Amino acid sequence: MEFENIYGVPDAALVETAAGARQFSPLSPGALSLADAPAGSLNGLAMLAPPGTVERRYAIALALRALAPGAPLVVMAPKDKGGSRISSDLALLGCESQESSRRHHRICVATGPGDAQAIAAAVEEGAPKFLDDLQMWSQPGVFSWNRVDPGSAMLLEHLAPMNGKGADLGCGIGVLARAVLASPKVSQLTMVDIDGRAVEMARRNVTDPRANIVWADARSAPALSGLDFVVMNPPFHEGGLENQSLGQTFIQRAASILRPYGNCWLTANRHLPYETILKPLFKKVTLVAETGGYKIFQAQK
Repeated sequence: MEFENIYGVPDAALVETAAGARQFSPLSPGALSLADAPAGSLNGLAMLAPPGTVERRYAIALALRALAPGAPLVVMAPKDKGGSRISSDLALLGCESQESSRRHHRICVATGPGDAQAIAAAVEEGAPKFLDDLQMWSQPGVFSWNRVDPGSAMLLEHLAPMNGKGADLGCGIGVLARAVLASPKVSQLTMVDIDGRAVEMARRNVTDPRANIVWADARSAPALSGLDFVVMNPPFHEGGLENQSLGQTFIQRAASILRPYGNCWLTANRHLPYETILKPLFKKVTLVAETGGYKIFQAQK
């Protein structure tokens, strides 16, 4: 069967997807939302399941709710990234499945409708939540969803007041942005994140009219130039694996959008060799702090 609806990027060797298939993953900017899909509206869906338990069950539950009666659901994941738990997730949601293994993946095929009460519980568990300790909205699956990441916390301790127009690349739910916008000298802040859930939470958390929040890959979009500052806690994992080039690309992007003498403030894990890419791109690179496994840089264009 050729699937017209997908979540993530299922292995093409394991399932056939239609050209122009509708994407529902929050990690694909511009994708549709499974949470908004009317009940019984989809004729099938192939999913590369997320690794986190709550996030994965939430996505599967939304898919089951959206599927038409008897429509197939194919859920797969690498065995060490949640694949071994998919069949038990489906069982918990009231669905029997046929499980197979291929190309280091576990693949489960099921049909709905499942147990309505269990599906509703999984949707509730994975839905957006207001966190009293942070006084912010967040959602399971978002990076560091229920706490301030230690690297960001350290950057907040050392961040100087910003002024002019700037960007927060990989803004998450808006932790750094709220600190930046505390300065009345900031005229504009573009916040960018590839995770649609984080963007939606940021829109709830950051209502300052100076903020423009964009669902996009910060490495390539949106079109920005002549900025006075950039703040960021660049990612260095992709698909569950460490990828140092990801953070390096963020640094290159920051350098390309800053005006002369503009400043980039960033936090990084101590083991990441970001100095080697910062120094050729910026006139002045200052190690502001280094402690507890993290380091803070201020780099002037």
